[in-house]
Amino acid sequence: MAIVVVPCPAQAAPVAEDSHALTQRKLDDLVGGSPGAPGGEVVAGDHHRTWQVTSGTTEVGAQRTFQRADHVQIGSYTKTFVSTVVLQLVAEGRVRLDAPIERYLPGLVDGNGYDGNTITVRQILQHTSGIADYLTPLPHHGGLYNPLLHQRTWMPAELVREALTERPHFPPGTRWEYSNTNYTIAGMLVEKVTGRGVGDEITNRIIRPLGLAHTSYPAAGHKAMPAPHVNGYIGVRALGVWIDVTEALNEPSYMGAAGSMVSTPDDMTAFAQALADGRLLPPAEMAEMTRFMPITVDQKADGYGLGLYQLRLSCGGEAIGHYGGTAGFGEVTMATADGRHATVVVNSPLPALNADMTTVVDAALCDTRT
Repeated sequence: MAIVVVPCPAQAAPVAEDSHALTQRKLDDLVGGSPGAPGGEVVAGDHHRTWQVTSGTTEVGAQRTFQRADHVQIGSYTKTFVSTVVLQLVAEGRVRLDAPIERYLPGLVDGNGYDGNTITVRQILQHTSGIADYLTPLPHHGGLYNPLLHQRTWMPAELVREALTERPHFPPGTRWEYSNTNYTIAGMLVEKVTGRGVGDEITNRIIRPLGLAHTSYPAAGHKAMPAPHVNGYIGVRALGVWIDVTEALNEPSYMGAAGSMVSTPDDMTAFAQALADGRLLPPAEMAEMTRFMPITVDQKADGYGLGLYQLRLSCGGEAIGHYGGTAGFGEVTMATADGRHATVVVNSPLPALNADMTTVVDAALCDTRT
């Protein structure tokens, strides 16, 4: 890990009056505010055009601006890919949404107050299972940013066992609480039903059919980012110190089906728009995916479906998509049914935890409309 001391915040470039000024200002505020990031970008558009604004730099000290072809860690946006595959299996009659997870993964969710017979596939995808999150700082490990956890490879069942050492947070189906463990289990479900790796299923069912040539599900132990890529940092702008963790804290098997994928802004928006256009799921399964429940505990968005957030836009209408954060990266990608899409990427994870990311993607989607 490289530590870089930043003497002062980078100044935003002036914005021409005929550019996407509102989106630029919101992005500059996100990057230059607190906790901030070394840099960021917005890529947005519709079926006819694509535009981009950037702020700051992809690498501290290098003054290289973000490019649409740059690879980034997409974190929990991976969940939308996984949920789409599960719902395709539902459409094929190979999985039932309201069947207990015990039917497909016997004995996995059991003990310490857990019973896989009482937790459904739907509750897993919807984050209403009550299963603890293995990425939170449990007493026996330090959570996502513990460097020691990224120096070995992990099996999904190990991560589930880590989570189950903490008792259930609530009875299944009684409330909503985000847990990465749910999607570790969802990935294991895909593998059990298909007999193939969840990354292979995502590749064969989504990446190749959509031509997402710069999107991948890295294998365990493969930390190297494809070129060109953005460098990821941990730090806080007010302290003026950024630690480069591009590969050091991103062991793919530790995130797995919960957040290990790598992509580019162009590919991320292409997937989001294909999903919003109804090109990946039959109408019945798309209706299930977009049956949103209110999520008052997460101020970033208004509702959550099956691997999808719902965002009501300030200019009217709504968008669907997902947020993502890993060590070094934060992103949100959203699309609308009328053909608009936007992705926001920053090279530090903390902005992804607050509502400021939402203000940027909202501005970009509304800016595209006007």
